[in-house]
Amino acid sequence: MMNLPLLTGVALAFILTAQAPDNSKMNQRDRAAGAVTADQQKMNSADRKLAQKIRKSVTADKSLSTYAHNVKIITRDGTVMLRGPVRTEAEKQEIGKKALAIAGMSKVTNELEIAPDKP
Repeated sequence: MMNLPLLTGVALAFILTAQAPDNSKMNQRDRAAGAVTADQQKMNSADRKLAQKIRKSVTADKSLSTYAHNVKIITRDGTVMLRGPVRTEAEKQEIGKKALAIAGMSKVTNELEIAPDKP
């Protein structure tokens, strides 16, 4: 039988030592006038399909990090905005290439950012 007080103490210690993610800078940036955010994704069929194709291409690439698999892909009237953190410059470039191959030249804005290394 498990020792409930010990388990509770371990869980509490984990909660107290876990560092909460700090997205303050990104949140401030996304509130700026003219900022493109995921809630501005167009819901017409063509834009949804475009975003879906790019997302499938990104998630199918198992060499990319979890960060890269979870970037924001925002499509509006056939143009694509890539936002969010990735682990390396190579991942940023690879995701940009995938989006360009699907959406076409001059239709992609790559605003992906390199996430800082974990402490």
